[in-house]
Amino acid sequence: MEKLKKFYEKYRHGIPLLAYMVIYMSWFAWLEETNKKNYRVIHVAADDYIPFCEIFIVPYLLWFAYVSIVVLFLFFRNRQEFYRCCVFLFTGMTLFLIISTLWPNGHHLRLMEMPRDNVFTRAVSALWSIDTPTNLWPSIHVYNSMGAHFAVIRSADLENKKGIKLASGILAASIILSTMFIKQHSVFDVMTAIALGTVMYTFTYRREVVMAARMQHKLKKQISI
Repeated sequence: MEKLKKFYEKYRHGIPLLAYMVIYMSWFAWLEETNKKNYRVIHVAADDYIPFCEIFIVPYLLWFAYVSIVVLFLFFRNRQEFYRCCVFLFTGMTLFLIISTLWPNGHHLRLMEMPRDNVFTRAVSALWSIDTPTNLWPSIHVYNSMGAHFAVIRSADLENKKGIKLASGILAASIILSTMFIKQHSVFDVMTAIALGTVMYTFTYRREVVMAARMQHKLKKQISI
């Protein structure tokens, strides 16, 4: 009993993550079934200029491991940073669910047939067969990649790990590009996810800097008066 209590005390901060993932996956599965036919088509002119490049399926699929590894690393190494990362991820993912519920959306960017046959195009075809081209805005692949990278560059445990930070940045950028090159997302989905991620970074990681700047501004005004 004592060991069980210690285990609970040590790892109980993972309970909100598990609970949220159950809610998220259930809600998302419902959306995938509900929004299959009736949805608003997302398309911008820039979408027509982006070529299909099947090799980007590699970073796209690496996203699942990338985000999971970052979250697990923080879970075991730094509880405060774990909570901060979860706040970032959960906020964007919840907004995504709400938007997809109130404003069903999708795209018509996928190819009618593959331009060539190789292991990468077959992987893309397999992905398309299980993932509908709906519930796209904003792109969670993009948003969560930003969240994972922000967690890496702000981690106290990785403060002097320049190689890891660089690799994280390259992988995150590759994942973001992959969403467009394998026709999983419109440029609109990507840009709005980047905008949301930038705003959330300020609230989650830079809030103390913003507050300090405001206090300094108020102090200067008081002195001038």
